[in-house]
Amino acid sequence: MKTVTIGKNDAGQRLDRFLTKRFPHLPVSLLYKAIRKKDVKCNGRRCHIDDRLAENDVLTLYIKDELLGTEPEQYDFMKAPVKLSILYEDENILLLDKKPGLLVHPDEHYHFDSLIARVQHYLYDKGEYDPKNEQSFAPALVNRIDRNTGGIVVAAKNAESLRILNEKFRTRELDKLYLCLVWGHMPKKEDTLQAYLWKDEKHNRVYVHDAPMPDGRTIRTRYRVLQEKKDMSLLEIDLLTGRTHQIRAHMAHIGHPLVGDGKYGKNADNKKVGLSWQALYSYRLRFAFTEDAGRLNYLQGKTFTAGDVWFLPMFEKRP
Repeated sequence: MKTVTIGKNDAGQRLDRFLTKRFPHLPVSLLYKAIRKKDVKCNGRRCHIDDRLAENDVLTLYIKDELLGTEPEQYDFMKAPVKLSILYEDENILLLDKKPGLLVHPDEHYHFDSLIARVQHYLYDKGEYDPKNEQSFAPALVNRIDRNTGGIVVAAKNAESLRILNEKFRTRELDKLYLCLVWGHMPKKEDTLQAYLWKDEKHNRVYVHDAPMPDGRTIRTRYRVLQEKKDMSLLEIDLLTGRTHQIRAHMAHIGHPLVGDGKYGKNADNKKVGLSWQALYSYRLRFAFTEDAGRLNYLQGKTFTAGDVWFLPMFEKRP
């Protein structure tokens, strides 16, 4: 028998989803069977798979300990370096300036160093996060950007802030602006472009078409020319839709690929500048809530800007 008391960060979750996260080694089929057979009780009473948990609820599990698994002796996030560029921090969130080359989450090829691992290591060292004191929550990233793109990423320190920010990103109540360098000069100083994007999951590549296509998704990209040099332009981009590789593929589709982009651009052109990554940066974030944001209302109207966009010095030196 094992008892679990629901904490603040666990409240509001469905019973089955909480238990799946709390006991990841427990086969899902056995979990559902235990709930149906009344081997899982909430406050001494029978519970159901879709019951919502409240703070201070007490779960009792009549399941063999060996099926529930044990806590790890060492946490993988401790293997990541504590190296972060922090734009802003308070008791609820972190705003991080991620540099190109760093994964936001581990993948199947690279397990130990990622932005989220660095965040968790940092908060663990500060005493703000200890997995032993959490049933199912871990500090998490709210948005993500490609490994070779730099810019602002938001991390939530508690479950309530994570739920609020996930919803605000979904309803586009956070404005994100990007800076990028493209080859050539744009036909207009500012414009809103629309096309259709199809993603090849197998090869992690997208294709853009002017006309609707099967499985294609509408994309809308607004740009504004900030400055022009002889052979390239500095643009500010506002994504009106957020699709995989949207900026890179859309700019390439209209004949102005991003400088340094080896996937959608031309390597012959990119060799002229010798950049390691595509010249793209998520440089500005504004909290533009249109509905109540609960404990995060104090962020309303605040704007944060990354101060070190790595490709701007190179651009300024060009004729």
